Amino acid sequence: MTYALLLLNLFWEFLKIGVFAVGGGMATLPFLYDLGEKTGWYTSAQVLDMLAVSESTPGPIGINMATYVGYTVGGFPGAVLATLGTILPGVILVLILAKFLARHHDNRYINAAFYGLRPASTALIAAAGVGVLGESLFNVSLWRETGNIADLFVWGPIILALVLAVLTNIKPTKNIHPVIYIAGSAVVGIVFKLGGA
Repeated sequence: MTYALLLLNLFWEFLKIGVFAVGGGMATLPFLYDLGEKTGWYTSAQVLDMLAVSESTPGPIGINMATYVGYTVGGFPGAVLATLGTILPGVILVLILAKFLARHHDNRYINAAFYGLRPASTALIAAAGVGVLGESLFNVSLWRETGNIADLFVWGPIILALVLAVLTNIKPTKNIHPVIYIAGSAVVGIVFKLGGA
């Protein structure tokens, strides 16, 4: 595949993601997993790395992930085209809907359609969450090889998740800014090599 074709393919794939990922950045995760499997541009484990970087940097998660993938696959032009592909459908849709909704904001069918989108976005976000949990906390392939139930669990991330769950729910540490927890988790991951690589 030539470089120009690769860039065009990046734009097209992220344009499709931008059209169908209703509900924000986390809703793009199922599409990103599928894109990685289909193209071989990245592995499902790398999606988790992209998610961690995207969550830790300013800006919308979906856009950050598109930029990350685009840059990894096609350099700076790839980053620009993947980002543009992701945001273009939303921009066009918002412009069209703004004019339409200004005239028909009291229409019960329109309100019902938006109400119907809520479960779809919730399902996409839930699917992404389950996928992230499965990749982060469980090692199904090792368990299938060994048959040992202890090999199913990735203990370091499980312990970190439990510690964070406790710290974010007890009174003395409940109101600490989330950035502190994200930075602390990154340090713990680096020090204890929780990523497995």
